Amino acid sequence: MSRRIISCERLISASPSIIFDVLADPSQHAAIDGSGTVQGHVGKQSRLSLGSTFAMKMRLGMPYRMKSRVLEFEEGRLIAWGHFGGHIWRYELSEVGEQTLVTETFDWSTSRLPILIQLLRYPRRHMKNMESTLMRLAGLVELPPE
Repeated sequence: MSRRIISCERLISASPSIIFDVLADPSQHAAIDGSGTVQGHVGKQSRLSLGSTFAMKMRLGMPYRMKSRVLEFEEGRLIAWGHFGGHIWRYELSEVGEQTLVTETFDWSTSRLPILIQLLRYPRRHMKNMESTLMRLAGLVELPPE
């Protein structure tokens, strides 16, 4: 199977540590989700770290819950999680002057049902969702101009 990855990036006027704190806090995920599917977190959630798990309330037509595990983690620079479907959401941060370049990636190269992802045209639809997510993330962490 060939590698299947789509990415979106945005320069955000905030430090990597501030942005990373939002990404590593599951209670913030509904606020930044550009797809409209993340409805909130389940139970008490602590700051994410490598190997930690977290559960989210989701809605795509009907409500459901999704448990994910942090698969990649470098404080202030990289966080990625995946669930039983096998695909991975990854956020990479790199400082660019006084801004941070945030790259969100949907990696479905390890998906258990890649044909379903293709049939649903999820990769094409997800690019718009990622752009919206990064816009919402910027709105949450950027300070208003003085």
